[in-house]
Amino acid sequence: MSTSHYFHFTLGPVQGFVAQARRTRDFWAGSFILSWLSAVAIEAVGRQGGDVAFPEPDGHYMNWLVGKGSGRQPRQGSIPNRFKGVVAAVDPATFDPDVVVGAVQAAWQALADTVWTHDLSEVAGPVQRAVWDRQIGRFWDMSWVITPDEGDGAALDKRKNWRTHTPPDEPGVKCSMMEGWQELSGQVAPNRREMNAFWDAVREQGQNGMTSDLAENEALCAIAFVKRRFSRHFHHLDAQLPSGWKLKGWEVPSGVPSVAYMAAVPWLKNVLEKADADDLRAFHAAAAELTGGEYGEWLTTIRCLRAQPRAGDFKHLLSLDGNVFYSSQLENRNLFPDRALAEKAQKALKRVEVSAGLDPVSPFYAILLMDGDSLGSHMSDIGKQRAIADGLRKFTRQAPDIVDRWNGFLIYAGGDDVLAVLPLEDAIPCATELRSHYLGCFRDTGIPTTLSGGIEFAHIRMPLGKVLGDAHPLLDELAKDGRGRDALAIRVWKPGGSKIEWAQPWSIALNPESNKTYLEEIAGQLRLEGEESTQFSGKFIYKIVERLADLAPTEGGDDDARSVLTDVLAMEYLNSGKSRLTTRGEARQFIQPLLEQCTPVIRDPDEPKPERWGRMVREADAALLVRFLAHKGVA
Repeated sequence: MSTSHYFHFTLGPVQGFVAQARRTRDFWAGSFILSWLSAVAIEAVGRQGGDVAFPEPDGHYMNWLVGKGSGRQPRQGSIPNRFKGVVAAVDPATFDPDVVVGAVQAAWQALADTVWTHDLSEVAGPVQRAVWDRQIGRFWDMSWVITPDEGDGAALDKRKNWRTHTPPDEPGVKCSMMEGWQELSGQVAPNRREMNAFWDAVREQGQNGMTSDLAENEALCAIAFVKRRFSRHFHHLDAQLPSGWKLKGWEVPSGVPSVAYMAAVPWLKNVLEKADADDLRAFHAAAAELTGGEYGEWLTTIRCLRAQPRAGDFKHLLSLDGNVFYSSQLENRNLFPDRALAEKAQKALKRVEVSAGLDPVSPFYAILLMDGDSLGSHMSDIGKQRAIADGLRKFTRQAPDIVDRWNGFLIYAGGDDVLAVLPLEDAIPCATELRSHYLGCFRDTGIPTTLSGGIEFAHIRMPLGKVLGDAHPLLDELAKDGRGRDALAIRVWKPGGSKIEWAQPWSIALNPESNKTYLEEIAGQLRLEGEESTQFSGKFIYKIVERLADLAPTEGGDDDARSVLTDVLAMEYLNSGKSRLTTRGEARQFIQPLLEQCTPVIRDPDEPKPERWGRMVREADAALLVRFLAHKGVA
């Protein structure tokens, strides 16, 4: 008589595959492929009579996996890379874990073969094929364990600590995207002429967007090349797996917005509303000539742009390379070596800005990463697992619509994780709505879980890999460990690496009356200096920075010291020449919300009442962040 056992499985490396990216499409592709392979593993469990119930697989996604999908094709990953299934027994006759591992490897090989056939088979030789086979065959690290104890969630972590996976030694010149992996031309020493000969041949013969997908002097390893090109060919995938079932691909988006394009979205929306049509047409003509008629964002779709009445008339303009919307980028000779055409486009861009009455586009965008708090401590309780699975399913189902509503592009939403790219001004409200939705999904479950978030505001010239690599430490170390979970952390990356950093528990960050963060509301009050409507001037913001440096209480502080500081800043505000207020009491009340955001708070998850929380020394970064948000990083 068989007895139920529990199969735990995980697939990696996650960060080594997903976060190593040069473009947002690489970032999305890594997340999508990882999720797709996890779905293959789940299907392989089900084909052997097993049942994966935690987390509950997305049925819509699983149908598309085997060619039975209907309705909208999945665009983002939604299957976590770790799961638990119920299987009959530890007996290869009834359940064989090697079949699961083999299915994942076979699916990856089939995807790689599809890319090779369409893009490389006619230009690559034995040297390139040897590099390809070595890298494709030995990349993934899969760990599994079977236990009779349903609550033994730590068994898989113990198994992973054995570290039996050994990546191959990689000689030669390394990949432009993925550190440590040899690029595909197979050069054993730097030889730009020979490398270029291979990669130029790839570009020249390539169809279906190859010239825009592969930049000049870009040399990729096999794994990075699959990430870069899989979306062009995924719909061709039709593979028979060793265990006997058919694996099918489908159409997935190749129009993943670049960071330059995403940063420009609010500006583009305003341009469509306000600019003269003839000026828009002239700019499009100049920019199209400069970029050789390439429309790299043709398939990009952003909600606020879709909704514009003139979007259809200016679809070509909205599909231009995002860099052409920035005067500073048009001056970059590496991006646009034809200086005559670049200057022509720059002049046309200026005419658009003037006719629309707009400032230049902001060069900052946002990466949003959110993750549930304390679920791990509850998942070991078998009685709670069904409620957790139901709550996560509800959360994941609505997350794409929430991100889309805030003009973002969703990279991943699975389990309690969300990863998205957004315009600067939409990132905080998107995070706020996602948190509210998450809390609602668990409100009646009796499971005390919350959602923390990390937002990276980054300049478009910052290396994407560096920004992505910082997102998890920002969330884990600052929002969760640093502020006690149920918190929001923000970091601003400017050129040269200079940064602003701020974090608060959501209960401190949010105004309960408006459900907006105090930072957003204060930033809305801050205008460019010299305008009559100014309430917070830039000069006063810097006064706050100076006074906090001189008068801030020590860690923990006392109420008298805080009151003195507030009085000093209230008088500074009254004397700033920008105030419509007349008394110190009014000024104190007006500036108090900003000073509260300048006082980092550590939340005690076991004592959630505010009076029990620990307060740290005041920091000026909240004031600097308000100014950054108000001026979108351009002042």
